[in-house]
Amino acid sequence: MAADHDDAERAWLQAYDPRAYTPVAVTVDVVALTLRRGELHVLLVERGEPPYQGSWALPGGFLRAGQEDLLGAATRELAEETGLEGSLEIAAALSRTHLEQLGSYGSPDRDPRMHVVSVAYLAFAPDLPDPQAGTDAAAAAWHPVTALDLPASRTAGPPADTHGGGVGERPGIRLAFDHGVIIADGLDRARAKIEYSPLATAFLGHDFTIPELRAVYEAVWGEPLHAGNFHRKVLSVPGFVESTGATTPRGGTRGGPRARTYHAGDAHLLHPPLLRPAQEDGIR
Repeated sequence: MAADHDDAERAWLQAYDPRAYTPVAVTVDVVALTLRRGELHVLLVERGEPPYQGSWALPGGFLRAGQEDLLGAATRELAEETGLEGSLEIAAALSRTHLEQLGSYGSPDRDPRMHVVSVAYLAFAPDLPDPQAGTDAAAAAWHPVTALDLPASRTAGPPADTHGGGVGERPGIRLAFDHGVIIADGLDRARAKIEYSPLATAFLGHDFTIPELRAVYEAVWGEPLHAGNFHRKVLSVPGFVESTGATTPRGGTRGGPRARTYHAGDAHLLHPPLLRPAQEDGIR
């Protein structure tokens, strides 16, 4: 019976014609977020060819069908299209990048070429160097998220301008395709993610101070936090951070004692969570 079934399967596959179905392409797009000069930035490339030639877009491209999976394509595009590859320093920085799938976007009219379904990824990265544009991009640069013209996120949660998304403040950079929606969704995910997980540490180097960690939360949430309350809450969460036993080489800009340094702990979820100021007044 098994042999007959295998024979029938092979015969069916030999007769199968994929051209009987309307072709659909698959792309990946990466929302790469990092802190630069204390402000949240997203990596964008200027398109060097149509469609949307001259417009800014997320780094991404078509899946190499039969050669790679989605995560492999996202990793390749993040390094290749922006030129963030080819040196040990950059490779080390990319190895510290947290990459997770954000969502899928498949509106029939999102790409004028054909029906293209994009699977978007969200990346949290420590400070990365200025990128160099890939072969199909005119330029690549880190842009403050406050400089973008973003719609409200399609997911549940506060609108994109609540914590610094830039909507309603001033006209911003308009983006190609539906990448404004994808970035808004990515920001919404990032703001929620750092409430319940230790992924805020992914924006920092291996060793960091509590004020540096607080700066991450302030940049992502777009609101100042009370230093003492934040310090107390972070140290009260088991496994969030662990002391290195060391201090910074020197005190702060105004002098004073040297700050203690920490590194990420082994917690996967924060309990209790660090809720946003809009949800809990105690962290303010």
